[in-house]
Amino acid sequence: MDIKEILKNAVHEPEYLLERKINEFIIHDYRFRHFGEAHKKLILDLIKKYKELIRKNGGISAHIIQEEEYRLYENRLKLDLVEEDLKHIKEILEYFKI
Repeated sequence: MDIKEILKNAVHEPEYLLERKINEFIIHDYRFRHFGEAHKKLILDLIKKYKELIRKNGGISAHIIQEEEYRLYENRLKLDLVEEDLKHIKEILEYFKI
């Protein structure tokens, strides 16, 4: 399953199903295998945070994505994120871009 497919349907699915699909994706996709539970939770929290906005507007603006990237970059040490993790999280956020 592709991340685009998962994220496209994210706004219509219950939390437990979305979490299961993202966990399966992270396990099977070579780019995300190094993500631990904290990173998975961070991705799920980001999706939950913008779920209503995505449902209402069909996506999130580039400005919101930029703000979120900045917040993650500022907190990267506390969140234990490396540059590669930030790149992958940005990639996931970009799928929601209007």
